[in-house]
This record gives sequence, structure tokens and C-alpha cells, in this order.
Amino acid sequence: AQLSGLSAEVRQKLQAVRPSTLGQAGRIPGVTPAAVSLLLIHLQRRPSRVA
Repeated sequence: AQLSGLSAEVRQKLQAVRPSTLGQAGRIPGVTPAAVSLLLIHLQRRPSRVA
């Protein structure tokens, strides 16, 4: 998914690490609190998937 507002550096780090939680994403060096907030907003807006 394309997230506007995330820097190329943050995108690369998230793609490399593939964190499973927002907490893990926030602990990646170089990922800012603002980037984690954008991820949270994106996750809240997308339709939920039922397993």
C-alpha cells in the first residue's frame, strides 16, 4: 500500500524489517513517532479483515 507522508528511508526500513506490531515499528532506528502515527491512521482507515 502506498502511504503518503512517509519518507523513502522509513519505507525502506519498514519493508526490510516487516514489523508485525506498531511497537516493533517504533523501535526501528530512524522510524519517527510521526511515521508510526501515520501507520496507525492508515491501519484504522482500511477495512478490517476477518480471519
